[in-house]
Amino acid sequence: MANLSDMRPVYVIGVGMHPYQFASDTLYIDMGLTAVRGALEDAGIAFPEVESAYIGCTGIGMAAGRIMFNHLGSTGLACTQVENASASGSSAFQMAVLEVAAGRRDVSLAVGVDKTGDQLRAVQKEKVSRLSDTATIPLVKYALMAEHLKKEKGLSAEDLAMVAAKNHTNASKNPNAQFRKPRTVEQVLASTLVAGTTTSLMCCPRGEGAAAAIVASEDAIRRLGILGGKPIRVTASVLQSETPQVGREIPSVTLAQRVAEMAYDEAGIKATDLDCVELHDAFAIEEILYTETFGLAPKGAGQHFLRDGGSAIGGRCCVNSSGGLIGQGHPLGPTGLGQVHELTRQLRGENGERQQPGARIGMAHMIGLGSISIAHILTKD
Repeated sequence: MANLSDMRPVYVIGVGMHPYQFASDTLYIDMGLTAVRGALEDAGIAFPEVESAYIGCTGIGMAAGRIMFNHLGSTGLACTQVENASASGSSAFQMAVLEVAAGRRDVSLAVGVDKTGDQLRAVQKEKVSRLSDTATIPLVKYALMAEHLKKEKGLSAEDLAMVAAKNHTNASKNPNAQFRKPRTVEQVLASTLVAGTTTSLMCCPRGEGAAAAIVASEDAIRRLGILGGKPIRVTASVLQSETPQVGREIPSVTLAQRVAEMAYDEAGIKATDLDCVELHDAFAIEEILYTETFGLAPKGAGQHFLRDGGSAIGGRCCVNSSGGLIGQGHPLGPTGLGQVHELTRQLRGENGERQQPGARIGMAHMIGLGSISIAHILTKD
């Protein structure tokens, strides 16, 4: 099986976003084009230079991308729509990267854009009976997981609140975030209980928005005159789905670990080489679990890594400097590309108040319904 390291190098040359927001009358075309135009401006190229485009979305409907791109001109670009639940934008990015790495294109665009839509899952259209009214609700799954881990590893409600307070505070400094108000641990704990001891501020909001990234080959970078410090190399991109549960393991966590380890191997790095990580924190418990799963903290010590400031901006490896899904938001289609946007700016040293000092290697990680897990590693050459 070929790795990215076996193919020609691929670089992110431009990123753009439309701020995430609660449901509104804003047209998806307006949001998507804001992100695309931002990425084009960031790269310093014109739309006709883009040879292919992948559009990640879940709630808009058929042919979303082609209709949107009509407003930029009919250039004949190859256009593919991608749906992979919460990982739709991440998957669109992977497809753009692999197309350039394989030599099929020199410049490719990945854009994620979403409105709330009906969000019907395929299984709901197949008359498959539910195991229970709550069996497929992620909130219930992760709330139960939090209660179990409190007993098993000494987690406290304050630990979960610390995750949320950190990410809300990071988001308050992010002009693209859906939530822009700093929160304290006390405020998180005092917010509405939604399941068990999980409160509303420990959960990500749903909304809408857009994010985009343009990737290119070295040949295109030279031809287009892209500035030397701007391109950020994509050194790994790995996607896998769940395998059957064994014993008491949590399949989505085991899957995330497998994907992270495959990404490290593909990029030729270790977990300790990571300077910043944007990870799937739809619920606060996930960040603690994944910091252990990814090897940022020893097993059973995720809460200590958090308490000691290891995941803070300026810590050993900053986690969710964007605010994560909890603070920046989770509009599904764009979410994974919003992570790429954040890491690209981090590795360029352009992240302002949220800058991780000396950042050179970052990982973006998403979980998608099914479950699937996807990870990309970006590196400053």
